[in-house]
Amino acid sequence: MRLLVDTHAFLWYLAGDRQLSRTARRAIDDSNGEWWLSVASVWELAIKSSLGRLTLPVPVNEYVADKVQQGLRVLSVEWVHAAGIERLPFHHRDPFDRLMVAQAQSEGLAVVTKDPAFRKYGVRTVW
Repeated sequence: MRLLVDTHAFLWYLAGDRQLSRTARRAIDDSNGEWWLSVASVWELAIKSSLGRLTLPVPVNEYVADKVQQGLRVLSVEWVHAAGIERLPFHHRDPFDRLMVAQAQSEGLAVVTKDPAFRKYGVRTVW
């Protein structure tokens, strides 16, 4: 299964946090590396870090660069993703999540997320 991992799931996965469901952890582990972190999540990490709402062991750019060197795939924002937001109903107001919905729809990805709002868009979710 090809996956787009939401920001919270990404952090919990890497930390081994039990807040990540067993199903979600298994899906990521069983994806054969076919999972991505959206650049929207990197943006979200940077904003939360700059506001003091997230503490990482190193700055976000170093944190993500290290994960990329270890094989993390980062899904860039393409124009088709950004344009896809136009047709989305406002089930969700969070701009990061709306972009991830558009990316998942465009790329045929299931989203690993605890957030039930993703399902309202018809996106397959894993939790």
